[in-house]
Amino acid sequence: MNTSLQILEHWLGTPRENEHLEFKEAKNQFDLIKLYRYCVAIANEGGGKLILGVSDKLPRKVVGSEAFRNPADIAEKIFVKLRFRVDIEEINHPEGRIVLFHIPSRPKGTAYQFEGAYLMRSAEDTVPMSEDRLRQIFEEGKPDWLLRPAKETCSADDIVRLLDTQGYFDLLKLTYPTTRDAVLERFKQERLIQKKNGSWIITNLGALLFAKKIEDFDLLSRKAPRVIVYEGVGKLKTRLDKLGTKGYAVGFEGLLEFINGQIPTNEIIQHALRKEKKMFPEIAIRELVANALIHQDLIESGPILIEIYFDRMEITNPGQPFIPTDRFIDEYQSRNERLADIMRRMGICEEKGSGVDKVIDATEVYQLPAPDFRVGERHTTVVLFSHKSFEEMDRKDRVRACYQHCCLRYVMNQRMTNQTLRERFKLPEDKTATVSQVIADAVDVKLIKIDDTATASRRYARYLPFWA
Repeated sequence: MNTSLQILEHWLGTPRENEHLEFKEAKNQFDLIKLYRYCVAIANEGGGKLILGVSDKLPRKVVGSEAFRNPADIAEKIFVKLRFRVDIEEINHPEGRIVLFHIPSRPKGTAYQFEGAYLMRSAEDTVPMSEDRLRQIFEEGKPDWLLRPAKETCSADDIVRLLDTQGYFDLLKLTYPTTRDAVLERFKQERLIQKKNGSWIITNLGALLFAKKIEDFDLLSRKAPRVIVYEGVGKLKTRLDKLGTKGYAVGFEGLLEFINGQIPTNEIIQHALRKEKKMFPEIAIRELVANALIHQDLIESGPILIEIYFDRMEITNPGQPFIPTDRFIDEYQSRNERLADIMRRMGICEEKGSGVDKVIDATEVYQLPAPDFRVGERHTTVVLFSHKSFEEMDRKDRVRACYQHCCLRYVMNQRMTNQTLRERFKLPEDKTATVSQVIADAVDVKLIKIDDTATASRRYARYLPFWA
């Protein structure tokens, strides 16, 4: 087998498409405008491959393609239209002809556009990039915001006065160095501080994570997390409004303790004893607050906002996400990887991509409605709801829970069935038909699909997320 065929076989075995790999059947033809859009979108995501002549559903099969019989001609058209070169390769597979487009990455600090739209991939289509994603691309040629100065011309005394150096070593479970120089050297290695002209600079990264008082850094005070507790289910009456005072890393456990102290409790009876149970699982709050801190748009104004109502909690961070909300459970793209790396090493957040599944699992255990991930014009919000019985949930609540349960099962290498969804809703077996209707509704809106590799019996059908 030649090298191209070997590489193709490897790609065919990829569990799912991603921003660097796209399959299309295109048995007879492929729309030229759609081709231009995919070239732009894949280039904007860092480059990749568009492969025609392969089914895009698992298990992938080579079906052959008659599209673009003159590769040199289409390569010239792409260059004239888009002003960047795409190499095109024909592969003669035993099952048919493959057309492979090798799409290069956009240059750093630049985004490609087609007919006025800066495109990126989303599921099986191309969509315009969000404003904050574009802004981050255009910032690429500039110094990383996290490494810009939060405070300049600092002495060694200023560093230990303004930053919680002890907290850094405690969180990493390291022995505190015996000399100040060793402390400063460690902070310098982490790029929390920098040396310049004989004095020190505290970077935004250092101040944001380890400030003893975040208000000591004028430009960062707007990034302090804010907790607001309301009376009732609306914003008419505020019971408490408190701003965080410490850096994210050294203040994280205190922030969580404060939030959990404001969460309403429900009284339950277990083994004849009355117990109080918090309305929301602590693991869900922990993961969502950490995600909000890590994935916020640091250039966008506004704090991390935690709003607590009688019947729900809303956690909001500035900026739109890089990936669609319905892919939060299986995809990961960090906006602030330096920040995320340190917080992961300190045990504040989970490894890449493993936080949202814990949130969904915890809400299922607590028998809560599924979390709702919402994207506004300049912010992202996740809503945790208090307990509702199945009868109290509306159609959207039920479909959202069905989809998230299906995703959770899939990332655990399992499959959703009518039985697992009934167990998620804590419904008896005589509610099988009711649950089947929820599944049918989720299929109708194309959030889930039947697993074709399983039994053909609808009674024992297994289901997959739409993207699997």
